[in-house]
Amino acid sequence: MTRQVIHVAVNGVTGRMGYRQHLVRSLLGIREQGGVRLEDGTTVCPEPILVGRSEERLRAIAERHGLERWTTDLDEVLADPAVDVYFDAQVTSGREASLMRAIEAGKHVYTEKPVAGSLEGALRLARAAKTAGITHGVVHDKLFLPGVIKLRRLVGGGFFGRVLSVRLEFGYWVFEGDQIPAQRPSWNYRADEGGGIVLDMFPHWQYLLTDLFGPITALYARTATHVPRRWDESGRGFDATADDAAYAVLEFASGAFASVNSSWAVRVNRRELLELQVDGTHGSAVAGLRSCVVQHRVGTPMPVWNPDLPDPIDYLAQWTDVPDNTTFDNGFKVEWELFLKSAAEARPFTWDLAEGARGVQLASLALRSSAEGRRVDVPALAV
Repeated sequence: MTRQVIHVAVNGVTGRMGYRQHLVRSLLGIREQGGVRLEDGTTVCPEPILVGRSEERLRAIAERHGLERWTTDLDEVLADPAVDVYFDAQVTSGREASLMRAIEAGKHVYTEKPVAGSLEGALRLARAAKTAGITHGVVHDKLFLPGVIKLRRLVGGGFFGRVLSVRLEFGYWVFEGDQIPAQRPSWNYRADEGGGIVLDMFPHWQYLLTDLFGPITALYARTATHVPRRWDESGRGFDATADDAAYAVLEFASGAFASVNSSWAVRVNRRELLELQVDGTHGSAVAGLRSCVVQHRVGTPMPVWNPDLPDPIDYLAQWTDVPDNTTFDNGFKVEWELFLKSAAEARPFTWDLAEGARGVQLASLALRSSAEGRRVDVPALAV
């Protein structure tokens, strides 16, 4: 059996997502399982190279996991012909320039979202990667969530009949940072550093909703900064300049609509932090990160509006859980396995930088819609 090592430079590994999901649960998880196998029987095994700004933190991570190589010099890594893949999970404001340097160095690139702070920047990256002939990909982790996989089964099986509407609810309370430390980094609330819930989450909503329900053709959105004053990691107060909530109505080519609420200033009263309710002519479903429940039209109760009496119907009891029927692996790890196979064979990856640009396009249009106070069309994007 042939074994192929792919050296992966992981930039932003000291951050929560870069460390926990991409390094520990994905790359090291794949390495510990012995790699991934190609169709010709070759086993591909990733070898991470840690990249970041803090020598102390990089050294600690490397020692903790027995990794030999780490550096604060990105140029050194990109100049090394032994490095095959560059992965970016750093702050949004630094991503576009680093990705472009990696593309110009001839590395395969894989990146978190958004791929850039502007649509123009995202398109530059996608076109440069296409010209370079490299394998390039963007993290689309929500597609691999158990709840979404179950929902996709329902859509593909015709469970809903004609889909009428979608309701997406996402968010939780992010503490201000004065009395209780915030559970998100402070740059998320600074526009000049690439912060804001629209730029952070609408690229997710673009690929998730398009994958399930088809092209988005128009939207109306309003953004808000509900919490104007926050405190950073050092306890210093600052004025938030980025949006912490967004409320949008999306239109699909099919004629269906989606109401999409995203907020870091909401307290959770639902089963999971992300929930999608889909209503169709034949049935409905509510999917979260892991769970999915359904109600078919033959099992739909008949409510009668009467505010003078207690409602006798236990609505939640009328829904049925969709069984797992399989074992679900970590979504980030699953997509990493797919990307490593594509990179090892130097072939295109399904969720590439062009798809990443479409996510940035939706975020940009949502911000424009809010600023101009009007509905905007979502044109097809030529990359």
